Amino acid sequence: MCDNGVNVSQLKLSLEQSDDAMATVQKSLDQLHHLAEHGKKAEVAAAIAQASVLLREARGKLDLAVEELTGAGSSKSTVELVS
Repeated sequence: MCDNGVNVSQLKLSLEQSDDAMATVQKSLDQLHHLAEHGKKAEVAAAIAQASVLLREARGKLDLAVEELTGAGSSKSTVELVS
């Protein structure tokens, strides 16, 4: 459904695809973090851990955006049927 010239379904799908891609990157970062820890590279492991936390936060914001689009959020937006 289009809302103010935006195809909400396509936007939601794009957000979900972005989240999927970020989830894949997050798995890779977790593996790299463990490798750095086992290799006794504490500074590298810490930097990777920080990046992983930021990525987790970004994914959380994407989840909020999807919730707002689907009406599950707490926004005060309204939907009108146009015929």
